[in-house]
Amino acid sequence: MLHYKTYQHDTSDEWVTFIHGAGGSSSIWYKQLKQFKKSFNVLLIDLRGHGNSKSLGLSTISKYTFRTITKDVVEVIDHLKIKSSHFVGISLGTIIIRELAEIIPDKVSSMIMGGAILKMNFRSQILMKAGFFLRSVVPYILLYKLFAFIIMPRKKHRESRNLFIREAQKLYQKEFIRWFGLTTTLNPILRLFRSKDPGIPTLYVMGDEDYMFLPPVKMTVSKHKSAELAVIPACGHVVNIEKPILFNDVVIEWINKNLHQR
Repeated sequence: MLHYKTYQHDTSDEWVTFIHGAGGSSSIWYKQLKQFKKSFNVLLIDLRGHGNSKSLGLSTISKYTFRTITKDVVEVIDHLKIKSSHFVGISLGTIIIRELAEIIPDKVSSMIMGGAILKMNFRSQILMKAGFFLRSVVPYILLYKLFAFIIMPRKKHRESRNLFIREAQKLYQKEFIRWFGLTTTLNPILRLFRSKDPGIPTLYVMGDEDYMFLPPVKMTVSKHKSAELAVIPACGHVVNIEKPILFNDVVIEWINKNLHQR
């Protein structure tokens, strides 16, 4: 089972589950934990091969799919007997959350998608294809540094960029290759997510400088009745790290608003 950590609230029945992106770990939520613990039960999860779930990556599964990765999370939710949770994700973690909405929709109270990935533009597709062909000959950390710089290019994005690079350095080369293999299956999955409104309250939290991923999110939100968009100014891809106070305030206010509307 994935490594997880829970923080129980004295009176609240509401759960908030945080899902990190590829190359990260649950430690990237350190700027959220204190504030969210004040109002909710909190669940932090390390995905397969990441953080304290690193040993789980050395399993007999040779090829990952988004469905298998998501089922790891479902196993934790079921083990803890959590009836429903609000799920907060960042970057590739938002795809895991959207997949949860397909597998266990009754247990997804709402989805908060930070730096959401809904479409790969031409530049990112070329980058991913190049990385896929070079993945076995180029040290993975060099590829990751390149991707991080392209996604988070500005000087003010340095903290987020460096944090994700530090976390990625903890991966094994084989583990990185397995996760990178997921990129070959992205297009049909993202096409489905853009076209299908899951009917679950969804908040997209995007930086206005997230030039690769903000445009398709805007287009999707305009078509999905269950979705809303909060754009954080002067902010790049990793919104929870670059603007943590604003991110926390926006997300907590939105969750509470939806609780009152039930």
